[in-house]
Amino acid sequence: MIPAVELRDVRKVYQGSPPVTALAGISLDVPSGTIYGLLGPNGAGKTTAIGICTTKVRATGGTTRVAGLDVATDAVAVRRHVGVASQAITLDRSCSVSDNVYYHCRYFGMPAAESRHRTEELLDRFLIADRRDAMPSQLSGGLAQRVQLARAIAHRPSVLFLDEPTAGLDPQSRLALWDLVGTLRGEGLTVVLTTHYMEEADKLCQRLAIVDHGRILAEGTPEQLKQESGSTAVIDVALAGDRVAARAALDGVVGVRDVQDTERGLRILVAPEGGGVPRVVSRVAEHHLTDLKVVEPSLETAFIRLTGRDLRE
Repeated sequence: MIPAVELRDVRKVYQGSPPVTALAGISLDVPSGTIYGLLGPNGAGKTTAIGICTTKVRATGGTTRVAGLDVATDAVAVRRHVGVASQAITLDRSCSVSDNVYYHCRYFGMPAAESRHRTEELLDRFLIADRRDAMPSQLSGGLAQRVQLARAIAHRPSVLFLDEPTAGLDPQSRLALWDLVGTLRGEGLTVVLTTHYMEEADKLCQRLAIVDHGRILAEGTPEQLKQESGSTAVIDVALAGDRVAARAALDGVVGVRDVQDTERGLRILVAPEGGGVPRVVSRVAEHHLTDLKVVEPSLETAFIRLTGRDLRE
């Protein structure tokens, strides 16, 4: 089966002084009918990758194909196959909710009657029919994102790109959007999602690529990535004493792989076997330990193992 999205050694360098490398040669396949996540911190290159796939950004090198079409040579055809919803609200502020969806349909060549029918169908499905006459400025963030999502799929694309779609939303709106995205995937739509939320990636995605500094650090299912990081335990300690002294006390302790500063103390990555965890606890307990938590392997653990630090905000 042809991948819904295929990237081969895709590079992007923004010219300047100095030049900025946004993508340093990434390759991946997005299987059709899946939700595929690009997980990484802000500035990792996720949005640039989405921009290239949706023809908004021209790659410096490499090949990108969406729905079997080359984005560089078949850009117009690619746009008919993709839907896009971004973190920023891009609704037409001079049009009502229903008109935003209706005119999107018309833009993609749907007859007027079909466009009206499609608009009504989507307003009902996304539970926004009661706000059909509202203007975008009158919508909450969660409602605006639902309208954007309805508009993005109005022309029946085969691949939907969601760039940080839940950033800034309250928990209820985020969960509602997750449910909608899951429903779309259940109907056969391929979804490519960028996020820096671990829970979002774990809950929604069938496959993930962890991205940082324009490179793919790891790729696989969420379970595979968590299992690969299972050889490292993560210990979060809160300290009332000198964290510099506590860090120094961990120097040379067998099993300690990395020590990082946190807001409340230290985060220690340690080999779980061979008594590494008890040794770490005994050392830091001498420095006014106030709280301790051993974290189970997670996507965050996988990211820390790969990069040696937390996700950046």
